[in-house]
Amino acid sequence: MLTLNLLGYHCPVPVHETRKVLENLSQGDIILVIADDIETKHDIPLLVERIGAKLLSVDEIAGEFRYIIEK
Repeated sequence: MLTLNLLGYHCPVPVHETRKVLENLSQGDIILVIADDIETKHDIPLLVERIGAKLLSVDEIAGEFRYIIEK
């Protein structure tokens, strides 16, 4: 599983970087996105839906949001 650490970055960087990585993955690949921007709670699920990927889980741990996404 590929990990994309976006801690410290704010909108629109986390969504833009997540989109770039997802575009280069193969169907069925899984990525873990770690972010601390609260806006990602809204933006990442929208991105995943828009590009036809699948959001497998979302967890919040000590102010960090962890998204597991399958392309």
